Amino acid sequence: MSGLSHLDSEGAARMVDVSGKPDSAREAIAEGFIAMAPEVIAAIRAGDIKKGDVLGAARVAGIMAAKRTSDLIPLCHPLSIDGITLDFYYVDIGIRVEAKVRTSGKTGVEMEALTAASTALLTIYDMAKAIDKGMTIGPLRLLAKSGGKSGEWLAKDT
Repeated sequence: MSGLSHLDSEGAARMVDVSGKPDSAREAIAEGFIAMAPEVIAAIRAGDIKKGDVLGAARVAGIMAAKRTSDLIPLCHPLSIDGITLDFYYVDIGIRVEAKVRTSGKTGVEMEALTAASTALLTIYDMAKAIDKGMTIGPLRLLAKSGGKSGEWLAKDT
């Protein structure tokens, strides 16, 4: 019916069969941003958020989310993840998160990296919303991926 890999011949959703693909080392890097008022940035930097260590909680939340991506995204394969890192950077109007996920397997970890970054940002929002409910999350995007049949991919502006 179509060339879309997640649809069968009748157009119904299906999980792609990756059983015939060889394992390969794979990595994906995603980034996301949260914009906030200067006083929120200052409170996070100073450790003055009443709920606790904002970036520490966001890091753990992102790691946990990456490991559960297949429970959240209906057609994602459950993966054995070899490594996850989340790094946070203060920018002029907020915080940038970069999530890197690695595996050796039959399918990539782009969704896991995007899920890690987005969940980390949502955790920052949750922990700081008492100060600023007007925080804005986005953009969220894939920066790079490697491994598998399609090989390396880099976002155009990286």
